[in-house]
Amino acid sequence: MRQFDHQRPNPARMYDYMLGGKDNFAVDRQAIDRLAELIPEAVPLARANRAFLQRAVRYVARAGVCQFLDLGSGLPTQGSAHEVAPEAAVVYVDHDPVVAAHATALLGSSCPGRAAFVHADLLDPGDVLAGAGTLLDLDRPVGVLLVSILHFLPDSAQPQRAVAVLRERMAPGSFLVISHATTMGRLEDEEQVRGAYRGPSAGGGTDRSPAEIRAFFGDLPLEPPGLVQATDWRPDRPKLVGDWSLPSALMAGVGRKAYRTR
Repeated sequence: MRQFDHQRPNPARMYDYMLGGKDNFAVDRQAIDRLAELIPEAVPLARANRAFLQRAVRYVARAGVCQFLDLGSGLPTQGSAHEVAPEAAVVYVDHDPVVAAHATALLGSSCPGRAAFVHADLLDPGDVLAGAGTLLDLDRPVGVLLVSILHFLPDSAQPQRAVAVLRERMAPGSFLVISHATTMGRLEDEEQVRGAYRGPSAGGGTDRSPAEIRAFFGDLPLEPPGLVQATDWRPDRPKLVGDWSLPSALMAGVGRKAYRTR
């Protein structure tokens, strides 16, 4: 298995630390501790993002979907889809070779036959779908997760095209789950906090307007409450007076592909 570099912070391990995980090194913890001093919202945003993923996975599973495809997943730890929906089959996809090596070993020892890792780039949906098809039945409904990954991809990389291919291939009854950094409520020092949205695939990218984020869903109707701030998407409890509010920097939504009518 390819070894992590203990001397250099790794975005996937940093994100794991922000979520309270153990798959990280001192250099990762030090990097996040420094970030948190500069941007107090960084860790809460990361956790709010993961909380949205968990709520969305539970929602999709309750709708009867028993398989998930998580794109740009990073390390599949700390409340990932296979933990939230333990009866489901889950395929994680990431292009980072170090993450791929670690995730393959991790999943092989913890849930063989039920969760798998595919080393592929979401910008190449053909490779993604070919790899996912080794575990998932793509002719049946699937929950496709694009959680805080698309804003790392500039328009020049044509993420819209890749997502359109995925939408087209999704079987009727499938769900598309997206969270995305937005131009609404921009944070100061945004480039520094960008890694808090996801971490594993941190790099150049772009925030998008709500209309641009909505366009990733194509003609899929959105499940209530629509495209909203991540913390407002079907929260586990109502907001209480005095609750600390996160900046409105991350929007989220869930679309469902309708069954064909005659």
